[in-house]
Amino acid sequence: MRTVLAFMAGTLWLLSSSSAQKLPWQNSSSAASAANQQLVHFLYPQQVTFPAGKPQTIDLHFRIAGGLHINSHTPRQKGLIATNLAEVEPSGVKITAVDFPAGSEFAFPADPATKLSIYSGEFVLKMHIVAQAGNHLVQGVLRYQACDNSTCFPPRTVPVPIDVIAK
Repeated sequence: MRTVLAFMAGTLWLLSSSSAQKLPWQNSSSAASAANQQLVHFLYPQQVTFPAGKPQTIDLHFRIAGGLHINSHTPRQKGLIATNLAEVEPSGVKITAVDFPAGSEFAFPADPATKLSIYSGEFVLKMHIVAQAGNHLVQGVLRYQACDNSTCFPPRTVPVPIDVIAK
């Protein structure tokens, strides 16, 4: 019984000790800072003006936080979370397509044979749209999963609001 109590006391001391080894996600300063912030930012445009009734292409610009990458729209491995854009079409607006760029090839240093398809830095989506005359708010959401070289963070979304003015 004394042995069990001593073992438990020692384990509790190690867990509470500042010299105890932290879990991998606790050691990563990027993981700690990423826990409470957006990892991908919608840069622009937040407003566009174009002729009513004519097909247009809007370039949607995004930036991924430094040191991180996200899976492309077409990840190579099953089970990886693809980057997707969901949009709500208000009355008078038709989104005919959204083109995603090709991903860049990436491999983790520990497994150079496994290639991933990712985005890093800045990337641009091309939204094909037609709008009737008037002001319209297109509300989109980009869903992604960001990773660094050792950790993948839970999937997140970033709002993509676009004020469309068709004249």
